[in-house]
Formats: sequence, C-alpha cells, structure tokens
Amino acid sequence: MPPPLRLGLLGCSDIAARRTLPALLRTPELRLTAVAARDTGRAAGYADRFGGTPAASYEDLLTRPDVDAVYLSLPTLLHARWAERALAAGKHVLVEKPLAATGADARALFALADDRGLVLLENFMFLHHGAHRKVTGLLASGVLGPVRAVSAAFTIPPRPEGDLRHDPLLGGGALLDSGVYPLRAALRLLGCGLTVAGASLRHSRRLGVDLSGAVLLTAPDGATAHLRFGMEHHYRSWYEVQGAEGTLSVEHVYTTAAGHAPVIRLASGRDLEEITVPAEDHFEAVLRFFAAAVRDRDAVSSRLRLLGEESRRQAELLDGTRARAVRVEV
Repeated sequence: MPPPLRLGLLGCSDIAARRTLPALLRTPELRLTAVAARDTGRAAGYADRFGGTPAASYEDLLTRPDVDAVYLSLPTLLHARWAERALAAGKHVLVEKPLAATGADARALFALADDRGLVLLENFMFLHHGAHRKVTGLLASGVLGPVRAVSAAFTIPPRPEGDLRHDPLLGGGALLDSGVYPLRAALRLLGCGLTVAGASLRHSRRLGVDLSGAVLLTAPDGATAHLRFGMEHHYRSWYEVQGAEGTLSVEHVYTTAAGHAPVIRLASGRDLEEITVPAEDHFEAVLRFFAAAVRDRDAVSSRLRLLGEESRRQAELLDGTRARAVRVEV
C-alpha cells in the first residue's frame, strides 16, 4: 500500500469531531498531520484526539510540507474563500457542503483546481453509500420506466439559541444547511439539466436567516422535482422517485448511521419489494474515494467529473432558488 495521504484539518467543527475524524482514524489511506482553528487550544485538543500537530493559523497550515491535502470544515460562507487559498497553495481539497453559495464561486474554484491539477471534492457522503449506488443501478436498469418525478425532503428540528445555523454572517439558514441535500439528490436522479421553476423561503426577521422552504425544479424532458427543507420540522431524510411503471423510495438517506442497513422500497403495479442494502459508514467511503482520487485521478476520472459538474450546477440552482423564491417573513 502506498503511504497515506497527509491531511490537514482547517476548522474544528462538530461534524468533524463526531463523524469525519473518527472515520479517518479507520481509513489507512489517510493520516491527519496538522490541525488549525481560530482557537489554538481547540486545535490542540483535536490533535490530541485524532493525531497531527496544531498549527499556529490557517495560513500556517497551508504552508506546511507535511500536508498534501486539506479537509475544510469551516462555517459555510468561509468555504469558498479558504478552498481557493488551499488550492492556490497546491493542496487537494475536501470541503464540507456546500462548497460554494453561488455559481460564480463554484465555477471559479473548479477552474482553479483543474488549472493546478488538484482534486476538489464536496463532502456529500450519501452519494458514496451503497444505498445510493443501488438506487442508481435500479434506475439505469429501467425498472421504473421513464422517470417522471422526484420528491425529496431533509428537515431537522429547531436548533438551540446561538447555533451557527442562525448566523447570517456565517452562511446560516435552511437553504444552505439542509436544502442542498435534496438539491443534490435531484441532480443525481434527474441529471444536471434541471432549472428552478419556483421556490418559497420562510424567513425569520429576528434571526435574519431562512428557516425552511421548498423548490420546484424542471428537467429538459418535463420531469419535475419537488424538494422540501427546513430546521423547524419533525426530522425527515428521504427521497422518492416515480416513474411511468414504478416508484422507489428510501428513508434515512442523507445522514445514514454507520450501523443502519437502508431499505429501498420498490413498487411496481401491485407488487412491493423491499431491498435491504448492507450497512456501511459513508464517511469512510467518501474519505477512501478522496484518497483514491488524489493517488490516481485517471482511475476515477468519470466519477470525479460527474461530482464536479453536480457541485457547479448545485451552486447555480442555489442562485436560481434565491432569485425565484417567494419570501415569507415570520
């Protein structure tokens, strides 16, 4: 086995500590070598738990010769800025979703990565889980007939006071936090030709962020996607694909627990089949893919190209959603 990819952590987030870094410790293809945070004490604590050494600053981490790639886990509106700096420093980048809040930023970042010959990957774990691979295979087999509609929802309960999702200066709000998941699912299920036909955002005057919303997308062939998202709901993590000859759906699809074996419900005529997919840790899966892409981009070029095109289109759909949305103040 080749030596592990040496990874630097930019930003000591909760998701990094709970899921990504524990998965990294189980992934021999990667090794954490450096940690940077605004609070150097926090960086030292993460280094003690997960490996590596604390860096004096974000800039210092990007100059280190023992860092081949960066895992960027900062607040949303800092993603594009620091991804650009990491790429300019010659580092491969795995960045938490969303990669960028606007289409212009996403296009610029991928152009820079291509120019430097570097891997840039948005960390949507669910796309690397076996459940989604199985769904993709079923659709390709034609079991549903022509796909007519996608419905999807990712909603979470209200967040406590002071939660970063409530801070508009850091990219808070439901659209950027949870809305990108069903947007990304729709792009994978219906293709990158989707456009925004309409949208609604429920906006908090007090907090200055959107609390929930819905988007209607249209594909070139007339298929539609109706997407819901929010952080003031009962939890839901689901999508459904309806074709001319059948329907399939999956629950717990975006944040699947490592021990959970997802069930795909496939209906055709009066028949209902339940297909159980083996449990796996999709955090480990995306880390393995990132390491493989850095080692040999050509070996995964088609998959990497699709992921990049979806990331660009997703950011453009965020632009379209904001432009078309009916905004309701509450």
